[in-house]
Amino acid sequence: MPGLMAKGAVLHATLEYLDHRDATLRARVMDRLDAADRAAVETLAPTSELPYRLIVALWRAADDALGAAREGWAEDAGAYSIRARGAQMYGGILRKKSPHEFLTQSVSLFRLFYHPGDMQVVDEGAGRAVLRLDGFDAVTPLFCGRQTGGLAAALALAGGDEPVVRHVRCALEGDAFCEWELKWKAPRASGEQGKAG
Repeated sequence: MPGLMAKGAVLHATLEYLDHRDATLRARVMDRLDAADRAAVETLAPTSELPYRLIVALWRAADDALGAAREGWAEDAGAYSIRARGAQMYGGILRKKSPHEFLTQSVSLFRLFYHPGDMQVVDEGAGRAVLRLDGFDAVTPLFCGRQTGGLAAALALAGGDEPVVRHVRCALEGDAFCEWELKWKAPRASGEQGKAG
């Protein structure tokens, strides 16, 4: 994990999600962190740069705290992050005329939250696209789940109806890279049902 970095906004969005899900969850998660990590989590600003390993520690602590209720939480947290903090901080990047415009813009949403690396469009067609993660080690499937939920929320904010995102290849499962398959419908009002942007 050396050299992998994230923005404090990722950490703050995770904490906000924990509060949103259960008023006691944040305290239970924080209790699972070691003292140094807990102190860092409590003091980092949303605009701070932090080692990605700290985000991973927080996600793993949340996963442990959720116990039997853990299924799907990372996807939910990713979607919540984009709808709440992402839309607030980067509304101009997310709110586009179409998912096509969002996916092909010159500014990378991924690079605003993580580095090094990027999400690249490697295939695109009417109402669909495939994104590939290049140059960033996910380390945990919780990252992959978070991206899945975040991408679905981003597609919806960009005007895609009924977005569906599937994590179809995973480097953590032996694939050469992580890839996500995205599908959506154009809004009915646009008269372009099924077209990409």
